[in-house]
Amino acid sequence: MLFRIIKIPAKFALRIYCRKIIINNAAALSKNGPLLIASNHPNSFLDAIILACLFKRPIYSLARGDSFKNKWITKLLIGLNILPIYRLSEGAENLNNNYDTFTKCREIFKKNGIVLIFSEGLCINEWKLRSLKKGTARLAFSSWEEGIDLTILPTGINYHSFTSFGKNVQVNFGNTFNWNEFDRKNMDGISINQFNTKLKNELTNLVEHIDSKDIETIKNKFSTSPSAIKKGLLFFPSLIGKWIHAPLYLPLQKWSWKAVGGNDHYDSVLIGLLFILYPFYLSIFSFVIYAFVGSWYWMIPFLLLPLLAWAFVQTKREF
Repeated sequence: MLFRIIKIPAKFALRIYCRKIIINNAAALSKNGPLLIASNHPNSFLDAIILACLFKRPIYSLARGDSFKNKWITKLLIGLNILPIYRLSEGAENLNNNYDTFTKCREIFKKNGIVLIFSEGLCINEWKLRSLKKGTARLAFSSWEEGIDLTILPTGINYHSFTSFGKNVQVNFGNTFNWNEFDRKNMDGISINQFNTKLKNELTNLVEHIDSKDIETIKNKFSTSPSAIKKGLLFFPSLIGKWIHAPLYLPLQKWSWKAVGGNDHYDSVLIGLLFILYPFYLSIFSFVIYAFVGSWYWMIPFLLLPLLAWAFVQTKREF
């Protein structure tokens, strides 16, 4: 229930935070389960937010286990369809909990549900595909062994920047595959390696491989400059949008950068804070308008300010 409630405002927020999202195969967004989305992981939980908002059906995501230490946070994450997956670095004593998570995933698949797993295991802000862990293969084979007709959907997410507001994002879906390419009753090292080789070959074609210092290539791959007409029409709204949101955005940007040390989770921390605090920011404007004008005019900030923010994002410099 919480997932469905949060998804509605999250979809609107994503249209502001992301300048443009380009999808190579929009038909994939309507797929039914049982489906395992096997994705790269360049930008922390923003990767999961984007996919969860794009897909028509609910998605269950696997997230790092150390996020589930607090009882109340655990309840919140589970309410958002997020399940824990533990790595050795988070304590060998926690690895057995992964069996419970995989059991829940198979229950989701049996109900024709969709699960998202980040096959690289780690989040790193870079334009390349990293080595794949074995978790995706093990979840797939354990599902096939139970007779679940699970389909794997290779997915590549690419960003024009990992730090700027107003991103250009590419979401690429590859060729699906299932158990008929493997021996589903033999989950040994050879079968897992065959699975990872198949998945890697698919993901390699979906993930951009660019040196972080090669700015020209990044520009050529991701630039979507607006037309002169669009810039002209949105010039004044974007200017107003920039300055009216600065008192909220600039302090949060600075705090987020200091809080995480500019690491791979900066983007997600910032968008999380903006998502939580933006309604309160709009409420301040509404309260002031209602105090001085009254009537229905208090609703104007909730309608106008997001449009002004969108106008600024559409016309701001990309690089």
